Amino acid sequence: MSEIAPVSQAELWLIEQWTSGFCQAIASMMGDAPEATPGTESGVSPEGDDVFWWGQPLSGAPDAMFWVGAPAPAWRAIGNEVLKSAGIDDGDDANIKSTYLEILGQSLSTLARALSARLRLEVACAGGSETATGPATSLPIQIDLNGSQIALYAAHNRALLDLCESTASAAPKAIVQRPKPGDNGRAAAEGKAYPKGLDLLLDVELPVSVSFGRAELPIKDVIKLTTGSIVELNRSIAEPVEVIVNNVVIARGEVVVVEGNFGVRSKQVISRQERLRTLR
Repeated sequence: MSEIAPVSQAELWLIEQWTSGFCQAIASMMGDAPEATPGTESGVSPEGDDVFWWGQPLSGAPDAMFWVGAPAPAWRAIGNEVLKSAGIDDGDDANIKSTYLEILGQSLSTLARALSARLRLEVACAGGSETATGPATSLPIQIDLNGSQIALYAAHNRALLDLCESTASAAPKAIVQRPKPGDNGRAAAEGKAYPKGLDLLLDVELPVSVSFGRAELPIKDVIKLTTGSIVELNRSIAEPVEVIVNNVVIARGEVVVVEGNFGVRSKQVISRQERLRTLR
């Protein structure tokens, strides 16, 4: 049986930074933010064999690891609620999990930025992946999403906790502010002070790409491609191109040339609901 132990201040800071980012990510997609309540004792092991564990190494912090575990009912409930808010009521498991992973990725980036500020060094998420099994013990977190109680689990290794504890005396006390339910994003729209954790996202770098179109070819045609081959795309030259950020279409526009380089002039910014439908 795992030994139950009180949560240290450094451990509580880690969990609060991640849960704050998780709530903010959901709020950005749904308008309303859920309430998250971390447990007060570590050493808990989630029950069942259907827990989806994500292990996230943190570059810049030697050997540091952070894990998030979600039982199947939990990640399905979160993904479903976000998709429903976008008008998608019949999402399959692939889209539901993709939506959950988008939220998880944003929350882990928030944690990385918070660690960068605390440790005074550059910390970023790199090479995260699903793990067959999670850590032996973790901290339970209750998420209240539209009245449903959802259990998630978070864990870290000793290397990450040691880094946080070593800076505890020098680091300012963490103040975690979460969006209030029913806020509907009005605070950000009105220019009011949004949760401090959101500031940590502003310098996060995301991959940006432009899609001119797509095509599907049989393998026999792909291996015949040579220099000079032409592949016909599913979009005419007059149609707008898509601007894709972090695998999500966020805008459409026209191709321009800026000082000898190609660029895109945005003509349409995609709504939050449509962005969810274009998750790849």
